Amino acid sequence: MGVRKKLIEVALPLDAINQQSAREKSIRHGHPSTLHLWWARRPLAACRAVLFASLLDDPGNDREREKLFELIGELVKWENVNNETVLKQAREEILKSTGGHPPAVLDPFCGGGSIPLEAQRLGLQAYGSDLNPVAVLITRALIEIPPRFAGRPPVNPEKRGEMLAGEGWRGAAGLAADVYYYGRWMRQEAEKRIGHLYPKGPHGETVIAWLWARTVRCPNPACEAQMPLVRSFWLSKKKNKQAWVEPVVDREAKTVRFEVRTGNGGPPEGTVNRRGARCIVCGTPVSFEHVRREGQSGQMGRQLMAVVAEGERERIYLAPEDEQVKIAEQAVPEWRPEADLPHNPRDFKTPNYGMKTFADLFTPRQLVALTTFSDLVGGAREKVLADAIAAGLPDDGVPLHDGGAGATAYADAVATYLALAVDKAADYWSTICSWNSERDNIRNTFARQAIPMIWDFVEGNPFSDSTGNWLGCINWVQQVISSLPANLQGQARQLDATSSIATFDGLVISTDPPYYDNIGYADLSDFFYIWLRRSLGNVYPDLFRTMLTPKEPELVATPYRFSGSKKAAEEHFRAGLQKAFQLMRQKSNNDYPFTIYYAFKQAENGENGDSGEPAVTSTGWETMLSSLIEAGFQINGTWPMRTERSARSVSIGTNALASSIVLVCRPRAADASAITRREFLNALRRELPPALKELQKSHIAPVDMAQASIGPGMAIFSRHKSILESDGTPMPVRTALALINQALDEYLAEQEGDFDRETRWALAWFEQFGMDEAAFGVAETLSKAKNTSVAGLQEAGILTARGGRVRLLKREEYPADWQPAAEKRPTVWKAVQYLIRKLYGESEVAAAALLKNMSGVGEAARDLAYRLYNICERRGWTGEALAYNGLVVAWSRLSTLKTGGTGKEQTLEFDYAAGGGEDK
Repeated sequence: MGVRKKLIEVALPLDAINQQSAREKSIRHGHPSTLHLWWARRPLAACRAVLFASLLDDPGNDREREKLFELIGELVKWENVNNETVLKQAREEILKSTGGHPPAVLDPFCGGGSIPLEAQRLGLQAYGSDLNPVAVLITRALIEIPPRFAGRPPVNPEKRGEMLAGEGWRGAAGLAADVYYYGRWMRQEAEKRIGHLYPKGPHGETVIAWLWARTVRCPNPACEAQMPLVRSFWLSKKKNKQAWVEPVVDREAKTVRFEVRTGNGGPPEGTVNRRGARCIVCGTPVSFEHVRREGQSGQMGRQLMAVVAEGERERIYLAPEDEQVKIAEQAVPEWRPEADLPHNPRDFKTPNYGMKTFADLFTPRQLVALTTFSDLVGGAREKVLADAIAAGLPDDGVPLHDGGAGATAYADAVATYLALAVDKAADYWSTICSWNSERDNIRNTFARQAIPMIWDFVEGNPFSDSTGNWLGCINWVQQVISSLPANLQGQARQLDATSSIATFDGLVISTDPPYYDNIGYADLSDFFYIWLRRSLGNVYPDLFRTMLTPKEPELVATPYRFSGSKKAAEEHFRAGLQKAFQLMRQKSNNDYPFTIYYAFKQAENGENGDSGEPAVTSTGWETMLSSLIEAGFQINGTWPMRTERSARSVSIGTNALASSIVLVCRPRAADASAITRREFLNALRRELPPALKELQKSHIAPVDMAQASIGPGMAIFSRHKSILESDGTPMPVRTALALINQALDEYLAEQEGDFDRETRWALAWFEQFGMDEAAFGVAETLSKAKNTSVAGLQEAGILTARGGRVRLLKREEYPADWQPAAEKRPTVWKAVQYLIRKLYGESEVAAAALLKNMSGVGEAARDLAYRLYNICERRGWTGEALAYNGLVVAWSRLSTLKTGGTGKEQTLEFDYAAGGGEDK
């Protein structure tokens, strides 16, 4: 009797999971992602659903599946993360499918801890491991510490013995209360020590932030002014509250001072952009080479531009004063993190400008603040220890990392969360922070997974009540602790997934491995490690024994660690990942599937495929899949999980991936057969189209379609021992990926047969000319091939023809009062263009109302958007591609609203131009 299929291998309520996963990215208060920053963290909703569906037997009929789908729909909602009624029902279903003995769950690349946390929430024994000590500490703070002290009241004198509404201190609420109390004590102590470095405004206002511009000497010998480098002079773009910095130039003295202006008008252009800089005194264009030379020779300075203070429900913008600068210059840090920044040119730009150490990323005042708060973690720990003993906790002297649960371990636990709050502060207290004039607040260091060069930077005030203040950091941490499940005891350990992941077998393994070279976790996390090591080095000697995080064994394909060799970096990644997968196969429980999250955008690799076109494959995907298949796994299912917000910083103006693909794997059968290339191609043509149709029905974003199609295609590839080429050699994964992409292109092209003839003409014209003009004769010839005419296309209202030239009408040229029912020659082409116009020009509700009036057009319009995106992506028309991608992403919402569903109305902003203003 074979192994029974699990629900995840048959069906999932993908729409419900994806809606909640995308929504979750906008949830802040109490969400575990706000405990500590980690990169590419998987949404809790997706992790919860994947684990749940991996353990449940597929019932074998639609009626029972629908019941499970309804439960999953409730289970993935953020509102239900601590709903014991829903969770109990889910746990009972797990017990039913596992014979009352659910297996333990392991994530050997645990990162930010989402997968182990959700396993724990589902009542499963949860284990996480990672090579990176920062990741391990985050995961311990989520799954290991809270259960150890669950149900205990706080020990601080203010709350000691107090009960919550007569119900006691549920979960980790007592621990959370202590973290806030001792965090507040740290603020009071810090203000006594360094409060004088944070002066008030001229009328006693509390300062929120100081805005500085970096400066270098002008290369013009006749000028040589200290020229400010400013991306933007805007302070606030809010309606009726506009404010900006006005530079006042004294050309005789070769100096610049700054004033603050408000009201009508606006600032001059910034003095630096992607092309270079400009001296505001003499107007000389300045190359980045000169700016770099100045920085590397230690000649880069800074000048105060403005001060932001707290007003009565508003920001007050003040001109800089000499006294504010003088006080800032009084700061002298006792310690500096002098470790070198990595030589990682892609992600770390500051070394190009002379900022080569971690200390260089901070002003002296910021270093004083961070060292003060780091040191106060130790002081707070001593107070917790004394108060815990006074509250009656046993003083057994066993520390937290040795498994203690007494007063010493409790003091270590509180100190852990206080140190994580220091890291949150560091994210807002560096010179990589910038001012967000759209929202009037500080943008943190890691707006994306890199450390760029920021020209006009912000220095926040730890003692204010605004962005990045200390109590705010503590409050974020406290809210997370209060919301954690704190039920079964979990474990997180620092282990190398290529050599040691667990000491026992029979695990359900679900993991999110590194994405080739996408994210340099070790390099980035050193920014936080330096402060954690100072705060917690004695509490966790096992995690903080080295100066920086481990680099050499890390599974990322970063050429700079291999003397610039991409080949050596790729081999390191492939071999390491294969070892890890082999170990996972040994440790995993074969009664349950092995699930992997993966997200890596494909790109042309410079080689030609069978058709002569550039082959679209991905070294990241190729390497991961090769390692997986060589370790003996086959892919049984693939699910595109929508895991990102479309508005996140990295995706604005780009076609960034919005989904992770979850691969559902089982060990490949020992008697798997080999097949020929022709048999593989036949299987692709037979099995891939239905799978792609299902992906389209799930409204997967067109930007993700290429990587989503990898799953069903590689499912065919991986179930065989090998695919034999005509010369008898095994087909490599790279070739298979190229063939899968060709099959995807063929599928999308074949869908054109379902469109009306005018739309087929418009597609062919668009693919050749875009929105440009071409000769009438060409249009007429093409119209004959599509069984229409130029006159008929004009009547359909999709083109304009004059002076012997023809072009497609742009969306904005279409009549505003269009009524689909009145169309004499309705076309899917026009329907798509109007839907995009409504969606981005008005709102989702307006687009849904239009869709409702388009009888019989719906699915065809969505399919056309996929095809148009595919064309735009191939031609490099990024702005137009974003429009079609956005329509499909919104399709599920439009369908819900069209049928009378409820939901918050959204107006989407769309910018056809990619770009930015910083040298990154």
